[in-house]
Amino acid sequence: MELKDTVDLMLSESYKDRFKAEYYQLRIRHDRLQDMLECYKDKTLIFTPKCSYDMLHTQLVYMECYMNVLEERAKVENIEL
Repeated sequence: MELKDTVDLMLSESYKDRFKAEYYQLRIRHDRLQDMLECYKDKTLIFTPKCSYDMLHTQLVYMECYMNVLEERAKVENIEL
């Protein structure tokens, strides 16, 4: 899934669909950042970030926390992700 694939969910009248879009978008961004950090660590990035590895890793950790909250909320609200 790519970000563009979440547009219909994001624009839906259903809060459950919008919730799914939020979760899927976060997951996509998380996974891309995680991949980037692996390349950063391996020194195979095709660019040089202006911020430190530690800052990007902290962002990843917060994204993981946010995903965990959304996953728990999905269980409570019976939203299948």
